[in-house]
Amino acid sequence: MRKLFGAEVKRRRNGLGLSQEQLAEQADLHRTYVSDVESGKRNPSLASIDRLARALGASLGSVFAGLEQEARANGRADDPAIDQQVDILLVEDTPVDVDLTLAAFGRAKLANPVQVANDGAQALDFLFCRGQFAKRRPENRPQIVLLDLNLPGVHGLEVLKQIRAHPRTRSIHVVVLTISRRDDHIEEALRLGAAAYIVKPVDFRNLSEVTQKLSFRWALLEGS
Repeated sequence: MRKLFGAEVKRRRNGLGLSQEQLAEQADLHRTYVSDVESGKRNPSLASIDRLARALGASLGSVFAGLEQEARANGRADDPAIDQQVDILLVEDTPVDVDLTLAAFGRAKLANPVQVANDGAQALDFLFCRGQFAKRRPENRPQIVLLDLNLPGVHGLEVLKQIRAHPRTRSIHVVVLTISRRDDHIEEALRLGAAAYIVKPVDFRNLSEVTQKLSFRWALLEGS
């Protein structure tokens, strides 16, 4: 788990273009400490984890969500966790946008299980139960796919095409994510069968607006 946490910190740091020295300074920690955390040699305290999360511009919840995802990807979670029911598949390659979306869900106290895929290829592996997700049952498909269009490798439009082409996945609602209403790919995505589009950042308000017509049931945590 130390190695998985270190890998998650390093992934986020690299995504922000920070050096270990810069991260250490922002977190008010020694650079050697950050290096040891990233290499899995340190068992950081909760206070240090909180400092690192804040320095990375992330919430504790999103960091632990990323850690859980990394554990599944490396086959280190129990089978029930690997095959858990997922309501929302978020396909997004930008760590900051992932954090903003998960933080928005957290503020709205949503309990719907969310799986994050960092690129198009990983999203397709998840949906079609192959590769690192081979232990998933095909019937445990998400209700909604939040699909960023501008993905590295397999483009979002290609992911959408494959979702719509397969009888197992063609009924899944796909909501595409874009940075602008002027995105040239929006019209093509709607033509290919996307249910709607959202201009990022994603929050509960704009997502609930488009999901009203999708027969999707939001789950709220008790006390919300």
